[in-house]
Amino acid sequence: MTIRFGSERPLSLKGVKSTSVETMEDTSSSNSGSADASTRDVLLASTPAEEPPSEREAEAEVSEVSQAQSLFRVFRHRNYRLFFSGQLVSLMGTWMQSVAQAWLVYSLTHSPFLLGFTSFCAQVTVFFMASLGGMVADRVDRRRMLIVTQALSMLQAALLAVLTIMGVVRVWEIIALAFGLGLINSVDVPTRQSMTLDMVGRADLRHAIALNSMMFNLARVIGPSIAGALIAIVGEGVCFGLNALSFAAVLTSLVLMRFPERIRRPQQHPLREVLAGYRYSLSHPQIRSALMLVAASSVFGAAYLSMLPAFARDILHGASTSYGTLMTSVGAGALIGAYLLSRIHERWLTLAPVTASFCFGICLILFSHSHILWVSVALLMPTACSLMLLGGTTNTIIQMAADEHYRGRVISHYTQCFLGMMPWGSLMLGSLAGSLGVANAVTIGGSVVIVAATVAYFARTQQTVTVPGV
Repeated sequence: MTIRFGSERPLSLKGVKSTSVETMEDTSSSNSGSADASTRDVLLASTPAEEPPSEREAEAEVSEVSQAQSLFRVFRHRNYRLFFSGQLVSLMGTWMQSVAQAWLVYSLTHSPFLLGFTSFCAQVTVFFMASLGGMVADRVDRRRMLIVTQALSMLQAALLAVLTIMGVVRVWEIIALAFGLGLINSVDVPTRQSMTLDMVGRADLRHAIALNSMMFNLARVIGPSIAGALIAIVGEGVCFGLNALSFAAVLTSLVLMRFPERIRRPQQHPLREVLAGYRYSLSHPQIRSALMLVAASSVFGAAYLSMLPAFARDILHGASTSYGTLMTSVGAGALIGAYLLSRIHERWLTLAPVTASFCFGICLILFSHSHILWVSVALLMPTACSLMLLGGTTNTIIQMAADEHYRGRVISHYTQCFLGMMPWGSLMLGSLAGSLGVANAVTIGGSVVIVAATVAYFARTQQTVTVPGV
């Protein structure tokens, strides 16, 4: 099986090497004056410090510069510039709501189980409904569908804000609204990620994914820190209200975007198309292996995020500001991971998910045994960085490998495995935390992630994957 990452553009540097030799010859001639040709040859041969760089070294240097330029070249696409600016503002509000919602639930109940159950309800619909969302993304105008989903998300945040500010909010209402947001996201996430290729084209896809990850995690750094301060000063309701207002930015950007008319493809019964998408992903060895590793790491490891309020209050003995600090550290680590995603050489791209998953499991175990805030903050950064690299490299691999007609459905399977498996992990960790303690529950999850990474590594060695240019 062959996976093509970008295009093959052979680079010949023979001219560079020839120029280096000619320059050295000219310098030798001017210094020696009357030296004959044979003497110059001997001098050149005996001066290893001035030997021209090898072709491989020169190619590596040129590739590194080109890679850095390609990352920001994505902004030459007008639609992507609009998308980036609108999403950055909206995602800050989204993270503010996420932090405020978790803190509100734990403040009302002091129950790790209900904390995990709320997260479960917010994401379990993604697990069951994302495949339908991917089918819809392959059928409809993606920009118009995103306008609908983002408007519904704004309405959900506004309703939660009103209930909280009025002081009448109940836990079951928070859970119900979280469930509704999960239904919206089951269509929004695969549609939004599928539209990335529509905005930038295949040549810039990988760098657009890296920039999307940077944007997401930059918002994760800023949003939780603002939310932690606002919760302490004015309460959770203001965070929900600001999130509702932030959707105006992304709605404006979507209205201003312009796309060419999509070529209509023959459509089958919706259920047949959903099943065809599953058959495609399962029959593709590289996509199948990547999705299985992400699913295992998500259900047993990534759900640790839902337990952070319990870590902040019960283990670190902090307040909402401590929780905000932990979430900010998670965002900073993931932001670093997003940058590293853009720097990974293509020859290492298929090995990166396994390595990242292994590091993620180790960091989880270390974090779960910390009782000092600054130590926990320091350990969360590599933890989040590893998880970001796992998700980002997997997303890149499957989008590069997937056929255009199946792209929305394949991305929905990634959404199911990454986001959809988290609620099951949250429910499981919440139950384990109630009986074994939060630290022991996260330790068990990290251990399982390490085992999954080990299995994935040996499974990878049995696959033959050819990457052009490597």
